[in-house]
Amino acid sequence: MITIENLQKSYGKLSVLRDVSVRFEAGKVISIIGPNGSGKTTLSKSILGMVLPDSGEIKIDGQSVLKQHAYRSQIGYMPQIGRYPENMKIRQVIDMIRDIRKNAPVFDEELIGLYGLKAMYEKRMGSLSGGTKQKVSAALAFLFNPQILILDEPTAGLDPVSAEILKCKILKEKKNGKLILITSHIMSEIEEVADEVMCLMDGQIKFHESISALKEQAQEEQLSRAIAKMMSEED
Repeated sequence: MITIENLQKSYGKLSVLRDVSVRFEAGKVISIIGPNGSGKTTLSKSILGMVLPDSGEIKIDGQSVLKQHAYRSQIGYMPQIGRYPENMKIRQVIDMIRDIRKNAPVFDEELIGLYGLKAMYEKRMGSLSGGTKQKVSAALAFLFNPQILILDEPTAGLDPVSAEILKCKILKEKKNGKLILITSHIMSEIEEVADEVMCLMDGQIKFHESISALKEQAQEEQLSRAIAKMMSEED
């Protein structure tokens, strides 16, 4: 579904992505991990069109997305920290995004219902806790029934029940054939929802394997130990 070929991005002398090539298939949950500054955010923002790579290619279903805009309607994005106008009410934020994406053929309001957001519609964004803002961000990411979801630390700030609701939603949409990319530092969460793990280090792919293959290669039963061992190995 997404094919990335020889992607390069630098900020001045700092090389953030170095010749990244990878393919992500539909119907999979892929966890993108790596140390801070490894290029995870730059890769995600390149796919979203928020960062323009220096060179290389990003294709969705075989079509280049660089300098294009229409493809973004296929992607739902949940940032790690959602930033919204503080004076706007939850209802107004949702209505505003609906208006921007008014051509969406189907709306998915399941998370709005599961998180009880309609009962809070008249609350202003500036008065909300971090966890409630995360619920709004999650609901907006899934709202337009996108074929691709990019979720950045999606359960950060969520209480255990709300986090479980989101994980169940992720698995449900995977069964519906969607591609879901997740950045997360929580190994137990990765193991619960992900099919594959891709590790970026210093702007390059260290490994991209299924969870079962990672454990087998590292000869570890715990995913966290397997990943730690793979990350520490010399190339």
